[in-house]
Amino acid sequence: MSALHAIVLGILQGLGEFLPISSSGHLIVVPWLLGWDDSGLAFDVALHVGTLVAVALAFWRDWLRLLQGGVRGLFSGRLLADPDARLLLYLALATVPGALAGVLLDEWAETVFRAPGLVALMMALMGAVLWAADRKAGAGAGDESLSLRDALLIGLAQAVAIVPGTSRSGATISAALFLGHKREAAARFSFLLALPITAGAALVKVPALLRSGADKGPVLLGMAAAAVFGVLSIRLLLGYVRTRTYVPFAIYRFAFAALVWGVLLLR
Repeated sequence: MSALHAIVLGILQGLGEFLPISSSGHLIVVPWLLGWDDSGLAFDVALHVGTLVAVALAFWRDWLRLLQGGVRGLFSGRLLADPDARLLLYLALATVPGALAGVLLDEWAETVFRAPGLVALMMALMGAVLWAADRKAGAGAGDESLSLRDALLIGLAQAVAIVPGTSRSGATISAALFLGHKREAAARFSFLLALPITAGAALVKVPALLRSGADKGPVLLGMAAAAVFGVLSIRLLLGYVRTRTYVPFAIYRFAFAALVWGVLLLR
C-alpha cells in the first residue's frame, strides 16, 4: 500500500467513524471503486487506533471525571448513586454486546461482510433508520437521564455495526434518538462508547498486523490522518447537531448506496 492510499483511507476513517456515514463502508467501497487492493480488516482496525486517539483527546476530561467517579463509587459502596460512576458502569455494560459480536462474527467480518453490495444495502437501510430516528429526537434528555435499559439497547445497536455500512456512530446515535435523547447527547454518548470498543478491537488486531512484516510507514501515516480528521469530525458533529438535524447524513447514505449499486450494474 502506498503512503497516499493510506492517508486517503485514514481521512475516510477519521471522518466516517464519528459522522454517521460508516467508516468501514467507505474503507471497503472507496478502494473498490478506485481499483485499489483491499487493505483488509487488520489495516482498518489499525486506522481505528487513530480515531481512538481522537476520541481520547476530545473527551479526556470526561473520561477523567468518569474514572474519578468510578473510584468514588467503589470506595463509598454506592456505585449507582454517583452519576459519573453510574455512567461509567453503563458504558462498560453497553460495550459488551459489540465485543461479543466481534468475537463471534470475526471470520465473517473478514470475508462475507466486506462485499460492496452488502455495504450499499446497509448504507441505505441505516439511512432510513437514521432519518426516522431523527424525527424522534428528544428536547432535553442527556447523559444524566440515561437508564440501564437505554445503555443496553444502545449497546445492542453498536453490535449490529459489525456489518460494514451500518455505521457504529449511526447505529448508536439512532438508538439514542429513538429512546428520546436529544441530538447532541446522543452523539456524545456514542463518542464515549467508541473508546472501549475501539481499544478492544485494536488490542486484538493491531499486534498481528505489526508482526506481519508489512511496511509500517503507510500504517502510521493512515493512523495519523485518522486521528487529525477524527478530532475535526467530532467537533463538527457536536457543533452541527446543536441546531440542526441528522437528515443530511441520511441523504448522503442514500446517494452513496445508489452510486455503489449503479457501479455494480455497469460492471
